[in-house]
Amino acid sequence: MVKREKDIDVRRIVILGMGYAATAFATLAQTRGWCTIGTKRQAAQAATTLPCVPFDEAADILAAATHILISTPPGADGDPAYLRYAAAIRAAPQLHWIGYYSTTGVYGDQGGARVDEKTTPAPAQNRSIARLDAENAWRNLARERAIACDVMRLGGIYGPGRSALDALRNGTARIIDAPDHCFSRIHRQDIAEGTLAAIETARDIRILNFTDRLPSPQRDVFAEAARLLDCPMPPAMPLAAAWPEMSEMARSFWSERRQVDSRWTEASLHRRWRYPTYREGLAAILHDV
Repeated sequence: MVKREKDIDVRRIVILGMGYAATAFATLAQTRGWCTIGTKRQAAQAATTLPCVPFDEAADILAAATHILISTPPGADGDPAYLRYAAAIRAAPQLHWIGYYSTTGVYGDQGGARVDEKTTPAPAQNRSIARLDAENAWRNLARERAIACDVMRLGGIYGPGRSALDALRNGTARIIDAPDHCFSRIHRQDIAEGTLAAIETARDIRILNFTDRLPSPQRDVFAEAARLLDCPMPPAMPLAAAWPEMSEMARSFWSERRQVDSRWTEASLHRRWRYPTYREGLAAILHDV
């Protein structure tokens, strides 16, 4: 049986990989009274306003963790957090929850069809295959320990400093006219709040989709950003014309189409997204600047 949050005297969460989204969660968790500590790849990077240690020096802090969030992307050999620390995490005596930031890319190309938390993954890209392998590894470890585990499949992450508003301002916006190609997105603050809600509602092992309610073409998002900034839209180009100049990474994004549904996740977390569409999310980013 999963131990209830109210029964845990001191909540200590270790975040393996203090990236853009995980940093927002750590900041929120600290305001709610959590003891938080994260990892960075190098010692110099660990000197931040949030408590951090180098990734290779996390064994001691893992031993005292009640909760662990993994935000490290897989490498060529697999998930670096699992490869280095699976044994330490198995042995952590106070551990009650494992969270893993994955990607909606594990659903693969669905031809534009809608997928949800019960859809069988069908990854085709190597990095998505590696993500699914990592998901399964963490879920299996949680089963061994008989603790809760939430795999959070994140859509395209945006937020302050990483949005269509920023791309328009700095002149890096590259707009592709592909009206049948919808992307699913999630605001960084909804990832933070959703992660905290996952911990507070933790039960067994769950797949959670962190995506807002309006999968949309890229051009629509830039059109809204241009409206908010009262600036002209840069010219758009057809996908076929843009394809030869794309990086391999960009092609992998544009080669798959799916619309990710997260209604079950919202119900399971007992919360609604703060920013249910990119319109509310972009407006909030603009007003925060």
